[in-house]
Amino acid sequence: MSRWPASLISREVIPFYLSLALLGGAALALDALLHWSQMVWIGRYVGIPGVLLILASSAYSMRKRKLIKAGKPVNLLRWHERLAWAGSLLVLVHAGIHFNAWLGWLAVWAMLINVASGLTGKFLIGRARKRLEATRTRLLAEGLSPAVVEEKTHWDSLTYSAVKQWRIVHVPITLAFAVLALAHIIAIFLFWGWK
Repeated sequence: MSRWPASLISREVIPFYLSLALLGGAALALDALLHWSQMVWIGRYVGIPGVLLILASSAYSMRKRKLIKAGKPVNLLRWHERLAWAGSLLVLVHAGIHFNAWLGWLAVWAMLINVASGLTGKFLIGRARKRLEATRTRLLAEGLSPAVVEEKTHWDSLTYSAVKQWRIVHVPITLAFAVLALAHIIAIFLFWGWK
């Protein structure tokens, strides 16, 4: 029996679900800690630094689109992942279990779908790239010429290129989250009890 499915599950599927579970568990634990310590009011304000962290995570996207020149893309990608995760955690704590703000909850769901989309892309692209590189290395080790290797991996290369296009889905989800979050923020300022 091949070990491929077991290694695929342990290296790709489990880390994906653990990332999502850790985000949800950390949000529940932090929210419970605020309730336990009688500091629920803090949850009302952690959405602000959460949104700021998510905005800071967009430096990777800006660098990738050549809107900024600072930073190495690989390092910015790592910061993008960490800042977006931490920002999402704070936004989830901000949302709490209060279901009276429908616009806010739509923004939270768009954010969660965006996080899941980002994690999916991260794991799919990593898996497809590793598989393509392993196939090329194996074929070259068998003594095939680079031209033959390219011919034999043509469909794998096309598949990898297609998987890299997951951003076509991720970017609109990000924009939907941004619009809903902005609408929520505007609504807060409009209906805030300023007295």
